[in-house]
Amino acid sequence: MPKSRIRRKSVYTPPPPRAAPLASRAWVAPVMVALFIVGLAWIVTFYLTQGDLPVMSTLGNWNIVVGFVFIGLGFAVATQWK
Repeated sequence: MPKSRIRRKSVYTPPPPRAAPLASRAWVAPVMVALFIVGLAWIVTFYLTQGDLPVMSTLGNWNIVVGFVFIGLGFAVATQWK
């Protein structure tokens, strides 16, 4: 009977464990939520008061843009959340 070949491969060794995933900074989530709320509150206040507040009356319809800028900043901060 012929002799079987000897295995030349080394024995399986599992890869080293991965490092723990990085955690978010503590300020990211509160700032993100605050910017979303401020933007939404700005737009809602503009519509409910019909722009009669001193700052809102000078901006006119640009108040909608200001509200969306706050919301956009909230999304920009959200990219830092892990």
